[in-house]
Amino acid sequence: MSLEQYTALVGEKTAEAGDLNKKVKFDLTDEGIIHVDATVSPPSVTNDDMDADVTFVLSAENFEGLMDGSLNPQMAFMMGKLKIEGDMGLALKLADIFE
Repeated sequence: MSLEQYTALVGEKTAEAGDLNKKVKFDLTDEGIIHVDATVSPPSVTNDDMDADVTFVLSAENFEGLMDGSLNPQMAFMMGKLKIEGDMGLALKLADIFE
């Protein structure tokens, strides 16, 4: 998949997130950035590298696994495939949304 396809997929998932009211960044180390601003309605999803409440750092391959459910977020974190910077509580809340 391309960065544009990943960005569209995140846009679909965050539309279902409801009242998240936070900023989230996915740093796909080998592809680029996906930034979600859920403080606005509907949430804004861009490829701009802006500040976020929580940042997930992972490869595009692992990101795809998280999105399709083949990679468990908690296991990815414990195995070092996913790094989290910022609000850990928000990260746990997002794990439910993206499964």
